[in-house]
Amino acid sequence: MSTNSLWELFGTRGRGVLVTLRRDGRPQLSNLDYLAEPGLIRCSTTGDRAKVRNLRRDTRASFHVTTPDGGAYAVAEGTATLTEPATATADATVDELVEVYRRIRGEHPDWADYRAAMVADGRLVIRLDVHRVYGWRP
Repeated sequence: MSTNSLWELFGTRGRGVLVTLRRDGRPQLSNLDYLAEPGLIRCSTTGDRAKVRNLRRDTRASFHVTTPDGGAYAVAEGTATLTEPATATADATVDELVEVYRRIRGEHPDWADYRAAMVADGRLVIRLDVHRVYGWRP
């Protein structure tokens, strides 16, 4: 099975499971909406989450997606980077959060409110640079 065939399961956006490593080596799984581009998966989260603490300590991560019927799946393995938490409504992190939101969900009814909420929440973007994809599809 080709990597391209498996990558197609990610589509351009959706919901999947981010896997990070806890301090003791056990996996930490988080359901997240994501944006996928060739070789890159991006997600929005807040800076106080366990997944962020895990990625600050160990940048290795995986992202799992499956078809609605569970008949096929793909896992992307890679190295994660984190943007700085949002600190101003016009900073680079908020601009990227707007792009990610827009490409996943479309237009927001009030972008000024959205930008303010990103700063208030201390949101950031997880970028998973994908090195390997594996899985199964019929």
